[in-house]
Amino acid sequence: MSKKTVGFILGSIVGAAAGVVAGVMLAPRSGAESRAMAADAMNDAWDSAVDTYERGASVVNDKLNAVRPTVDAKTDELRAKVDLARERMDQLRDSLSEAVATASDQVKDAASAVADRVSAMTDAAPAEAPAEAVHVEVVEADEETPEA
Repeated sequence: MSKKTVGFILGSIVGAAAGVVAGVMLAPRSGAESRAMAADAMNDAWDSAVDTYERGASVVNDKLNAVRPTVDAKTDELRAKVDLARERMDQLRDSLSEAVATASDQVKDAASAVADRVSAMTDAAPAEAPAEAVHVEVVEADEETPEA
């Protein structure tokens, strides 16, 4: 620390001590009276703070009580909407299950009909004619021939 900082701190301490001594020596009342006055001032300040707190708490409580019906109404409205959405989802799930079951039955019927036709065509086909062989020829494109 510099000398100026140390000097300032020491001067502050000496000044505060001188102020305390002067206050005690020049006080218009005795120590007991001064303490009683300080206690009364603290009690008054405490009572004022408690009153302010109670008034503030009362105001907040009144505001909450005023808002509570609106909050309850919105909560009930949201619950009703959620219940309605659940009912709609149940209805959609049931109709989807029915549609899947119907489509499954239709596919089974169509597959059965195709199997019956194939079976009927196989039975009606002449047994004497042998199946013809199929020959596949791979032709490589010429380099001069443009590809389509």
